[in-house]
Amino acid sequence: MTVLLAILASTTVKADESDSIHQPWDQLLSKHVKSISKGTSTQVNYSGFKTDQVMLTGYLDALSQVSQREFNSWSKAKQLAFLINAYNAWTVAFILTKYPDIASIKELGSFFSSPWRKEFIPLLGKTRSLDNIEHTLIRGEGNYNEPRIHFAVNCASIGCPALRAQAYRAQQLDMQLEQQTKSFLADTTRNYIADDTLYLSPIFKWYRDDFEQGFGGANSLNAFTLLYSNALNLTPTEQRKIKNNTMKIKFLDYNWALNDTP
Repeated sequence: MTVLLAILASTTVKADESDSIHQPWDQLLSKHVKSISKGTSTQVNYSGFKTDQVMLTGYLDALSQVSQREFNSWSKAKQLAFLINAYNAWTVAFILTKYPDIASIKELGSFFSSPWRKEFIPLLGKTRSLDNIEHTLIRGEGNYNEPRIHFAVNCASIGCPALRAQAYRAQQLDMQLEQQTKSFLADTTRNYIADDTLYLSPIFKWYRDDFEQGFGGANSLNAFTLLYSNALNLTPTEQRKIKNNTMKIKFLDYNWALNDTP
């Protein structure tokens, strides 16, 4: 029994050490991300991040040192945690290039160029954009088939799901993604029922196909929402209407204002 416990302890340490690259990001998040709206969302202290920019830059440099070959050797969970953290950390760094003179991430683009398409991220041997990380590396080619990533990647805007005050880790990833999803759906500024209509964040409109690919057995947006009936606080009658497609669904506007602390 003693030998078995020692082996299990050793395995746990190795699993934790395998994600040690994210420790600086974890510290920055716990220090500069503030919970609001009864825990369903967060605000980001970009001023604090700017003070700790050397630490953030060091973390980003460490991510850039990971080769494609090393990345390919990892588990899917470790890969996905790495990519989500990379997206979120580089988004914060992107905001800091203009902060405090910025009210929205959209200001980092132009009429002809989306900020998400700007190639400035050295990652896995290429210079990438935020769009490339999200839509090619994370969502592309069915690599992960994980719709809950939409509640984990953060676009530095009030309309976004919360920036988690904790780095994503391979060993905890499923739990973390589930918590993010439930928190976002429980936020009544983004998702709610009124006048026999289910109002949802436009995230569900933009990425509807991702929510209809069989996650949890859900092959429709209605079915996906029913997986989270408790988070949405749905009554049995409301659940039946959604199941029977007799509940109207409308999508709200998106708030692109910076998710900065006051």
